[in-house]
Parts: sequence; structure tokens; C-alpha cells
Amino acid sequence: MLDTTPDLDPARNPASDRARIAAITAAITCVAVVGIGLSLSIPLLSIEMARMGASSTLIGVNTAVSGLASILTVPFVPRLAARVGVVRLLLLAIGLGAACLVAFPLLPTIGWWFVLRFVFSAALGALFVLSEFWINEAAPPARRGLVMGVYATILALGFAVGPTLLALLGTQGFAPYLAGAALFLAGMLPMVLARGLSPAIGRGPSRRFATYLRVAPAATLAALTYGAVETGGFAILPLYGLRLGYDAESAAGLVSALALGNVLFQIPFGWLADRMDRRVVLLIAAAGGALGAALIPAASGSLPLLVGLLFAWGGIAGTLYTVGLAHLGSSVRGADLAGANAAFVVLYNVGLMLGPPIIGGGMDLMPPQGFAWTLSGLFLAYGAVVLWRLRAPARP
Repeated sequence: MLDTTPDLDPARNPASDRARIAAITAAITCVAVVGIGLSLSIPLLSIEMARMGASSTLIGVNTAVSGLASILTVPFVPRLAARVGVVRLLLLAIGLGAACLVAFPLLPTIGWWFVLRFVFSAALGALFVLSEFWINEAAPPARRGLVMGVYATILALGFAVGPTLLALLGTQGFAPYLAGAALFLAGMLPMVLARGLSPAIGRGPSRRFATYLRVAPAATLAALTYGAVETGGFAILPLYGLRLGYDAESAAGLVSALALGNVLFQIPFGWLADRMDRRVVLLIAAAGGALGAALIPAASGSLPLLVGLLFAWGGIAGTLYTVGLAHLGSSVRGADLAGANAAFVVLYNVGLMLGPPIIGGGMDLMPPQGFAWTLSGLFLAYGAVVLWRLRAPARP
């Protein structure tokens, strides 16, 4: 049973259990459905660009446009949502994402795909900012960590479904693009059904981006760290496996172990975050991430041992995003929460862009175990920030 303590403005939400559950379910369902379409599109676009003759470098640059688009556009999302409404902007973002997916095969040239990738990613940035704002605002304070854990788990499962659908539909023709667009449009249904439960964003003066770093550094920097270690880990881990002498299939399987742990650890850590200072849970995740990464070289000689370690390490590392979001919701409230969520997403995308070159560079400097030492160093740096913040009194 969810806590019925009012968390939304009573003028906008009766704060009943039924209303809370309906609002949270709508937002999570929307993101999960879109997540399936998104995870289908990412490998599809890379494969198609390779068929078009693009080099690996050009494909990588096109993918990096996703992070750049979010960084440039997400800070404006809260102000725009305050003008047009949260649900209207969510529906617009989903519709724009679906339209872009249909446009990719209609405009099969590299130049157009850079433009479409930018618009597509900007729409996704708005979608995730507003959905996470909605979930954080609707979640009861005493259950916020558990709610965010459920959200992260369902989203991760959605991302696992996309590549499976792609394998069934194939990578040629319009079918995969239309399937992705249809999944996006399906995400509109829960938004329409729950439109009366969406939170409003006030039109008052908004804080500067840097203010959220000062108010909630443990929460916002969790997004930066997670973006770096998740993207860098997923991108460089197969190369690390090859450097260790494993075959390509085994090296790719290491990523699967990392992803599976990410799915299974979210809810337990979310539950834990509701029962103790969330900064302490973030510190546990940082310490576990640093220790787990430091143990990778010792386990690297045995594939079963390495897979087991990556499973546990990936699960602990993945909780930074979940618990960071929950901590953000308790540190920033009201109209500022949408701006804080925007800062959270921007910093995640900054980490997404910085992680692969930093971690890959570390492996080049100290081959091959620099991969593990660099990851451990990133977690230690974040853990130092959390230790510093623990000197301040916890907010409810």
C-alpha cells in the first residue's frame, strides 16, 4: 500500500492511492513503450548507415549527436512545458519522435540523418525529463525510492525487448521503422487517459542550471557518473574482452551480464533508499562500484568469474540513476523539480559523451586493465562528493 501523505498540490491532485498509482503507471508505461521503440531504433540506424557506406567514425559522430541535442535543448523543456502543459508537450514529443522514425527511410542520405537524429533526440530528451518529473512528483515521499526502482526496472526491460523485435522484423525496408513509430504512438494512450492527473509546472522565475548542482550535487552528479560509466562500460567492455583474448561472442556476452545485473538490482536498492538516508545508499553504490571495478583485473582470467562479477557490479552501478532520481525528488520540490530533472538529464548526457573517450583512453594508457582502473577512479571521485555532502543534514 502506498503512503497517502500528500505530495502533490491538493488543488491539482487529491493525493489518493488510486490517483497516485494511476499517474505513476501512466508515466512509467509511456516511457517503457517508447523505450522499446528507442532500443529498436539505435542499432537499426547504425546498421543502415553502414549499408549507406558511412565509416565507423561517422556513425559514432551521428550517435553522439543524441547527447548534444539533449544538452542543447533539455534546459528549455520546463519553461516550454509551463506554457503549453506537461501532457501536451509529452504528446508533441512522442509524435515528433514517431515522425522522425518514419522520415529516416524516406530521406536516406547521411546529411538528413544528422538533422533527423538531432530532432529525434531532442524529442526524447523532453519525453524523459517530463516523464521522470511526473513520476517523482506523484511518488509518495516514503516510497519514492521503490517507485523509481520500479520505473528503472521496467525501462530496462523495455530496452531489452527492442533488439529482440528487430531480430524478428529484420533491418531492411520500412517494417522496423514503422514498428518503432507505432510503439511511440502507443505510448500516447496512457498519457491521454491520465491527462487529468498530470502535475503542472509553475511559470515563476526558474533557477539557473548551476543552482541545481549546488542544491543537490549528490543527486545531479549521480547522473553524470552513471552516464559515463554506463555508456563507457557498454562501449569499451567488448573491446576489453577482446584484449583479454576472449572470442567476439564471449566479449559481447560480458555486456549482457552487465545489463542483466542492471535490471535486477533496481528495486532492492530503491526499497533500501526508502529506509535510510539516500545519500548513504548513493555512497554504498559508489563504494561498491569502485570496489567491483577494482576487482575486474583479478577476475579477468576466468570467464565465469568475470561474468559473475560484472553482473553484480553492473547492478550496483546502475542504481546510481535510480537512487539519484529519488534523492533529487526529496531535495527539490514544486516548480523547481522540473528544472532539476532537466539538469539531471543534461548531466547524464554529458556523462554519455565523456565516458567512452575517458574509459577508452584509460585502457590505451594502461592496456588492458586501465579499463577497470578508470572506472574505479570515476566511482571514487563521485563517492568523495557524496561523503562531502553527508556533512549536511538530510532533507526528508
